[in-house]
Amino acid sequence: MQKSSLFLLLYFLILTVQAQFSQAARDSIARLTKADYVQMLGQLGLKEGDLRPGPSGNPAAPNAANIEESKVRDYILPELMKLENGKTITTPQEWWQQRRPEIEKAFEQEIYGKLPENIPSVTWQVLDAYDTIIGNFPIHKKILKGVVDNAEFPSIKVEIDLLVSTPLNSEGSVPIVIEFGFIRSPFNSGPIQPIGLGSANEPSWKEQLISNGWGYAILVPSSVQADNGAGLRQGIIGLVNKGEPRKPDDWGSLKAWAWGASRAIDYLETDKDVDEKRIAIEGLSRYGKAAIVAMAFEPRISLGFIGSSGAGGLKILRRNFGEQVENLASSAEYHWFCGNFIKYAGKLSVDDMPVDAHQLLAMCAPRPVFISSGSPFVEGNWIDAKGMFLAGVHAGPIYEMLGKKDLGTNEFPVLGTALVDGEIAYRQHAGGHSTGPNWSTWIAWASRYWGRE
Repeated sequence: MQKSSLFLLLYFLILTVQAQFSQAARDSIARLTKADYVQMLGQLGLKEGDLRPGPSGNPAAPNAANIEESKVRDYILPELMKLENGKTITTPQEWWQQRRPEIEKAFEQEIYGKLPENIPSVTWQVLDAYDTIIGNFPIHKKILKGVVDNAEFPSIKVEIDLLVSTPLNSEGSVPIVIEFGFIRSPFNSGPIQPIGLGSANEPSWKEQLISNGWGYAILVPSSVQADNGAGLRQGIIGLVNKGEPRKPDDWGSLKAWAWGASRAIDYLETDKDVDEKRIAIEGLSRYGKAAIVAMAFEPRISLGFIGSSGAGGLKILRRNFGEQVENLASSAEYHWFCGNFIKYAGKLSVDDMPVDAHQLLAMCAPRPVFISSGSPFVEGNWIDAKGMFLAGVHAGPIYEMLGKKDLGTNEFPVLGTALVDGEIAYRQHAGGHSTGPNWSTWIAWASRYWGRE
């Protein structure tokens, strides 16, 4: 047999083995996810038959999600400015001391889960540090690993992957943007491309930040917590629970990823190249959800860039447009949330939820937040661009109470319009499921708060 034929045979054998292994891994994840989901339903006193199915994201499906504004039902949002006892707040003091704590507690108990009291510490290690270039710009890059103390349960190991890059020739510490995404290094062979690509003929988001004198960091969420129900007995959630199932109000993956961002900030506060007072968070899609959760619960984040976060992020959940609560509460996505969230796809409904997305955004006030979405003709309508815009509208009163500017309008803007005059900003770009086409707009907006280096 010729060498070339032998090589091809070997190559196809490798591909076959890889495919079989990948399928076996997927089957295992599906089986473990199903088991975890069913046991959580049992804790809630529910069965799978008690749950309403979510609509399909396929517009041609018989049960397709609604994408017509004329079919959006009337709904009543939870009160932003009214205490649980019925009193309306009128001062910043009442917001900080009374209403905001009520909202935070509701999100922890019913939506994202609460942080455990016994989360182990993280020790950061610099695995590599070197000078290189991004585009035409010289940078200093660090590859780090955050080792979580697992002395209480050694069978589960959690090591957080983090990359930090800053301009090489900066004269002092610089602002930095943390992205929930992916990195490729000798220590992590994940996907090559990070979330948030540049538009055609535009520099990458990394180049744009570096050229502005700012740095970037990439945090890998899956190194903190797996993105599936099968992983809930592993990762940081599994480590804290010592391999046991969650309770209904225990944290889900979104809150765990947000916790990972807080631990990254712990490191950044020690890095002389980084200005710890100017740290932003960015993410797209499920990582957009994680980004807004991180900002709402982490006061050290000074700016937000929330990309296409949709349902479970900044979309008004009560809007029957695009993805719905029933989709989020399914076995495919329930792990993002606490177990209690599933109730709202069963015996309860979205109207029974004590909070909605506008209150999550209000928790970030008075810090500036930029809401990003793509074109309905390219990205589609699943993420409900208008629903995210409306979260910005309805969070406005708190920003105004705290002396900041809101969106400045209640009218959904024309595609491409940049609403960037206030601390709540919004732009629907003409591209797809990406923050890429909005990076230059975000940087110009953020420069009002951070300046140029």
